[in-house]
Amino acid sequence: MGVPLTELAEVIRSKNSGPYELTMDIIFKDFDSYEKVKQQKVINKELISRLYQIPQEDILSIINFDPAKAIKITIKRPLVAGAVGESDVYGAQQHAPLLSIEI
Repeated sequence: MGVPLTELAEVIRSKNSGPYELTMDIIFKDFDSYEKVKQQKVINKELISRLYQIPQEDILSIINFDPAKAIKITIKRPLVAGAVGESDVYGAQQHAPLLSIEI
């Protein structure tokens, strides 16, 4: 078994990125942990597709941002923000699947 991402990251959050997109941020506690995850390419389209049960085409980007020791993931929203049936207009609760990642 690996180390839970929750032990390596200082912040794991999601937010609205406009009416059609959601963004998740993983900000690591230290550069060593960030570099390890980045080099191993643990956070990738296959993983995000599986965790969010979405096609890989709906994953718009996975960006490593070295100055902030962060990984930013942007996906298409399953429903347009504010649409009938959409339950999280701010996108603030969409990071939960990331909490299960082990490195």
